[in-house]
Amino acid sequence: MLVDSHCHLDHSKMEVSPEEAVRRARLAGVERIVTICTRLDRYELVSGIAEGFDDVFMGVGVHPHEAGEAGIDSPDRLIELAADPKMVGVGETGLDYFYDFAPKQRQRTSFEAHILAARHLALPLIIHTRDADDDTVSILREHWQDGPFPILIHCFTGGQALADAVVEMDGFVSLSGITTFKSAEDLRQVIDTVPNNRLIVETDAPYLAPTPHRGKTNEPAFVAHTADFWAARKGMEAADFRSVTGQNFLTLFSKVPGERVFDDR
Repeated sequence: MLVDSHCHLDHSKMEVSPEEAVRRARLAGVERIVTICTRLDRYELVSGIAEGFDDVFMGVGVHPHEAGEAGIDSPDRLIELAADPKMVGVGETGLDYFYDFAPKQRQRTSFEAHILAARHLALPLIIHTRDADDDTVSILREHWQDGPFPILIHCFTGGQALADAVVEMDGFVSLSGITTFKSAEDLRQVIDTVPNNRLIVETDAPYLAPTPHRGKTNEPAFVAHTADFWAARKGMEAADFRSVTGQNFLTLFSKVPGERVFDDR
């Protein structure tokens, strides 16, 4: 099963409509898409997109860039929204120290509220972390002591310590188009140490289109290039790598049905 585990179908930079993006993805063999809500005041919009397709689901949370204005202090609203069967993950949330879009403490507070929601709901915590590996690991380990919760580092660009910590906590690493870039060999070598049963794939569309589409607007159909790149790197048949990462996705995103959910492409 080929899956795009993380994209933004509601984003203004998408060059095609959600309907066209999903149609193209199906033609490329993509069977599940998770589109991400990055602020709770966009929930209705993102939910409406997900409701329009049997094979599209959503993560709901507050992106760290939005934490200053829209961050949360309590898991309660996320827990309420999870009654929606289309909500299959919590986030994206996390820490971004590369940009200065939100105070670090507000990011941390909001991140911790998402962790509480993910544990309560037993839904994957979809984590964005950039230039914040140490604090991300510290916060995850601190909360892990109170009980486990499903972990996903989306668009993984971290170092070895982050990869090791995620695997130690039975988490998953998501591979984006960045990992196909010629300049990303150091990153690939870190990912090489992550067991295959801890890997999934994504686009993060409209950003980070993989080779051979680098520089273009990304879309869910392009996840096939990332999956096939990694199959080749690992010496696997493309179908086998898609099967492994697809099963990993279904293991992590336990609310997503495993059976075929649409009839035609």
